[in-house]
Amino acid sequence: MTSLILSTPSFCRADPWIYKHNDGYYYFTASVPEYDRIELRRSKRLQDLPNACSITIWRKHDTGLMSANIWAPELHYINGKWYVYYAAAHTSAAKEGLFDHRMFVLENAAANPLEGEWVEKGQVKTEWESFALDATTFEHRGERFYVWAQKDPSVEGNSNLYISLMENPWTLTGPQVCLSTPEYEWETQGYLVNEGAAVLKRHGNIFMTYSASATDHHYCMGLLTASEDADLMNPASWVKSPAPVFTTSEANGQYGPGHNSFTVSEDGSLDLLVYHARSYKEIEGDPLYDPNRHTRVQVFHWNDDGTPNFGTPRADTTS
Repeated sequence: MTSLILSTPSFCRADPWIYKHNDGYYYFTASVPEYDRIELRRSKRLQDLPNACSITIWRKHDTGLMSANIWAPELHYINGKWYVYYAAAHTSAAKEGLFDHRMFVLENAAANPLEGEWVEKGQVKTEWESFALDATTFEHRGERFYVWAQKDPSVEGNSNLYISLMENPWTLTGPQVCLSTPEYEWETQGYLVNEGAAVLKRHGNIFMTYSASATDHHYCMGLLTASEDADLMNPASWVKSPAPVFTTSEANGQYGPGHNSFTVSEDGSLDLLVYHARSYKEIEGDPLYDPNRHTRVQVFHWNDDGTPNFGTPRADTTS
């Protein structure tokens, strides 16, 4: 089975997030190549998303904390309201080639997130004022958790994965705990990176995928696993897979697959992996400045032991 490509060379969308809501619509957001705004679109069918009407719900500020490099938005529906989590940087740092992202939240009380008013809820504050991005959130047994990537000023490397409980959809409460740092060779190519977490609950476990290494052909996905009965705030509850679970396929022309999310087929019978990848290997300069990563969707399956089997990035099709 081939994969469904949801973006084209003229429609680059990295860091894709697709959410199937109870109204029957798929909602799609991602990083736009200009890194200057957040867009939403929706469709009843996955294959219609590229041509669906795109609504800009928010634009970067002219100056200040949210004035450059708007990255990796995610759309969540929490307690009857819509929230978008995203990362943004400061213009002055961006001009100097520095990445000083922080994490922010938007809120909308409308039934349809393409309508209504999006209100800035401010920065999600963590223990440090340091590079932070790629936030996601999930609920488990009445508690809401927040997972993100951040630079610990006292630890070598670019970003680690952290988890915290939430007081509300824009405020953390209690301690923040490190779940994963780049340690294996496949996590440390080019940069020491763990980022882009996504959470899936199945078969009595909580699976957390994440992306590692530089955003070139070395970029790949790792996996953390915890029992649904475990204390999710205890790092010992999470087991890291020693090998990556989704990597470049030169045979199929897919390079640097990662920063994924999960959704399901229209009838709910199939689990779908949403990710970005490039269609070429050679990149001039820093891969962070090459926006040609395209959103792709493919079915994944389950091993006999209940763990996900993402297979290999498949060749593209638009059908």
